Amino acid sequence: MNDEHGQHGHSESLSTLAIGAIGVVFGDIGTSPLYALKESFVGHHPLAVDKAHIFGVLSLIFWTMMLVVTLKYVFVILRADNKGEGGSIALLALIGRKLGDNQWTPVVAMLGVVATALFYGDAIITPAISVLSAVEGLTIVNEGLGRWVLPLSIGILVGLFAIQSRGTDAVGKLFGPIMIVYFIALAVLGVTNIVHAPEVLWALSPHYALEFFLIDPKLAFLALGSVVLAVTGAEALYADMGHFGRKAIMISWLYIAFPCLLINYLGQSALLLTNPAAAENPFFLLAPEWARLPLVILATMATIIASQAVISGAYSVSQQAVQLGFLPRLKILHTSAKAAGQIYVPLVNWGLLALVILLVIGFKSSSNLAAAYGIAVTGTMFITACMVGVLTFAVWKWHPLLAGLVTGAFLIVDGVYFASNATKIPDGGWFPLLVAAVAFTLLTTWATGRRLMRERLEEDAMPIELFLKSVSEKVQRVAGSSVFLASTTEGIPPALLHNLKHNHVLHERVAILTVATEGVPHVLAHNRRDVESLGRGFYRIVLHYGFMDEVDIPAELADEQRAGGPFRAMDTSYFLARQTLIASNRPGMAIWREKLFAWMVRNAESAMQFFKLPTNRVIELGSQLEI
Repeated sequence: MNDEHGQHGHSESLSTLAIGAIGVVFGDIGTSPLYALKESFVGHHPLAVDKAHIFGVLSLIFWTMMLVVTLKYVFVILRADNKGEGGSIALLALIGRKLGDNQWTPVVAMLGVVATALFYGDAIITPAISVLSAVEGLTIVNEGLGRWVLPLSIGILVGLFAIQSRGTDAVGKLFGPIMIVYFIALAVLGVTNIVHAPEVLWALSPHYALEFFLIDPKLAFLALGSVVLAVTGAEALYADMGHFGRKAIMISWLYIAFPCLLINYLGQSALLLTNPAAAENPFFLLAPEWARLPLVILATMATIIASQAVISGAYSVSQQAVQLGFLPRLKILHTSAKAAGQIYVPLVNWGLLALVILLVIGFKSSSNLAAAYGIAVTGTMFITACMVGVLTFAVWKWHPLLAGLVTGAFLIVDGVYFASNATKIPDGGWFPLLVAAVAFTLLTTWATGRRLMRERLEEDAMPIELFLKSVSEKVQRVAGSSVFLASTTEGIPPALLHNLKHNHVLHERVAILTVATEGVPHVLAHNRRDVESLGRGFYRIVLHYGFMDEVDIPAELADEQRAGGPFRAMDTSYFLARQTLIASNRPGMAIWREKLFAWMVRNAESAMQFFKLPTNRVIELGSQLEI
């Protein structure tokens, strides 16, 4: 197959894309000021609200944003684009495509799967902590409103997940411009408080962070677990690259998001210098009393947008995992005729909602949730740093000294933050790890089960040459075309053998069709089909799709001229094999995982719907298979 694959292009102007990125990409990191500084002082490891600790925490926040977001993500990781797409699975596919099969491949594959599993943990906590922290602002407006925080938060979250089926474009148009207003409000609130204590600007010097560690090393180390909350959402910069492009995201961060966030953290720190009691909720206390209720409403809208970005990301990651063979087929609905990337996955949507509501009810406050939040984020960042090491050494082939210095720096920074957050595991950090463990088990069980199933099928497969010689001349042929779906490009698919065994006829034209997912987001239409004539009216067709492409087999076959002319809808029958899996003691997986895999196969979306096959032209043939 030709190596030329599809690549993203962005028709909008750079300024339009940059403004769009503010609304989508920076929603999560943009809402961090609601809880990051507060958790550092009144969280699970409270600090004295004095100048040394305020300057120390602020210095750590600034240099964390500089090192983790600006240097690591914006200047290094955004360069690792897979034909315009980003994110853990896209990075995994990129490295796999570049390296082929060597000693790095299994390690990188495992890292990519772990990062994906951790992402699901993050996707559950982000909506819960974001919305809760915004609605908790009501207690600053009026203490009596505290009893409404939980029911209001749950109501907002249910509403947010309920409108997902309308499409992210509709949700984005509704709330997008609000993020611009929100970032302006961050900066304005920051400036109005900096003027009361301008000496806070000195805290940007790194020596205050070092001084904090010298004064109290243990508390400074534990404080990193709260400081890292200031960069939650940095992964979104990379994951959403396909929607906006690297340049637009860089411009949005460097000229809008980063300055506004920094000014707000400076303002909150200035407020704490003049009023230490404001540590209970410095974000909302930045505003004068008359502006606090409007600020609660604005912040709530911003958190809805932040949650929207993570929810959309969960859909995309799930689609990529299905296409790359890590998850069973899921029902995926396309919500936009113009944007192929805008999808809705009902199972993921309602599963996330159920877990998010359980979190809100179980943890009850954003402070309690903060303990659970950092572990998934820092774990993903640490794994991304490991994958960047493989990129710089093996793919980009940087000078070993430069690659070692860059990778080592990232691993040390991310490792320290991960270690600090690991201390929060008993206080709630166990939850995202539990979610990640379940997701990892499902991802690896499906991938391993598919491999075992292919191996078992290949054991009984008949070579195509033998089949053509021994069978095709002796069997009656009937008018029309038949398409037999096969998981591999070798041998005869079980569905064809079973059809012959029961019906004793073959169509005049027989196509053995395999759908192959490539390690790129999109495959151009003219590179999508490979056709080989096997003789006697038999053809082998391979359809190549990217991991973000929508599969439509009838549409592809209707355009194919090389396999005896196009396949007309009313003359073509599609044959699918449906295996009933039986767990056995054969080498491969533990019995419980074989039973889990069999359950996943039974509950997978029908191949007929997933491949868009016409319901009245499909014949399913069942068989039993031991794995």
